[in-house]
Amino acid sequence: MTDTKRQWLIRAAVGAVAGVAAHVLLGYLLGCFSLFGPARFSGFHFPDCNLYRFFGLGRGWELAGIALSFALFALFGAEVGVATLPFADSGRELVTRSLIHYAVTAATACLWAGLNICSTPADYLAVLVPLTLVYLIVWLGRWVGWYTEVAAIREKLGLAPGPSPLHWRESLPYVGFACLFCLVAPALVWLCDDHRIPLLSILYAALILPIVGFLSGLSLGRRHGLCPLYPIACGAVILVFLAAAWLFYDFHLGWSRIPIAMLSTLAGNLAGAACHRQKQRAENAVDKEAS
Repeated sequence: MTDTKRQWLIRAAVGAVAGVAAHVLLGYLLGCFSLFGPARFSGFHFPDCNLYRFFGLGRGWELAGIALSFALFALFGAEVGVATLPFADSGRELVTRSLIHYAVTAATACLWAGLNICSTPADYLAVLVPLTLVYLIVWLGRWVGWYTEVAAIREKLGLAPGPSPLHWRESLPYVGFACLFCLVAPALVWLCDDHRIPLLSILYAALILPIVGFLSGLSLGRRHGLCPLYPIACGAVILVFLAAAWLFYDFHLGWSRIPIAMLSTLAGNLAGAACHRQKQRAENAVDKEAS
């Protein structure tokens, strides 16, 4: 067995165990059993894939349905586990295998959801949209990491071109992340929120948005220095989302999100640029001593 196959099997096994543990936790959260004291009936039954209802089987098949539900959770966990390893070295092969992995993962999630909770196309969308969003964010984060590593190697070899004006080219990968987090994420939060008392939207605007904005700006600044176009892009994406919500839904979501997004990413970018400048000074000092 090659070392690569061994790593894949180990990751898949760890993911499968995590999937089984997540299924046990799901049953506990549904109130189907209690770890401490007697269980309190909450109106939910333990996920059993509804085999006896779908196929007209007897109640004795309920245990088989529970075993199938555990197996699907374990399969999903294994699929997530192998995703922690790179699928390929070349770009085209990486994209192809990533799409295949996403399709298999989505099929597993939809199969479990279809057997247990989904009954309409909207229900399947409620499963697929968050899964797709998480997959895109993780994939884009990895791509940004690989992009910056390749750029650093080319710069060390003297092959990289000089920095673009206002670092617009260096900011492009992060703008893609901003579109996901500042456009898709708040839309999902708004859809899941109570429009009378939008607690989730308030939490997103007051806590999650500034924290993630600061961290993304910090990452960009530490890699490439001051990139003033990135905070502007974040504010523009938020503006598009708020304008669409105001025009199509007539729902006020708070225009203060625009300065929050811009100021938090700018603060993170300034802090990262300071770290980048300090690192460059240290490298220059080492080069002078070496020469």
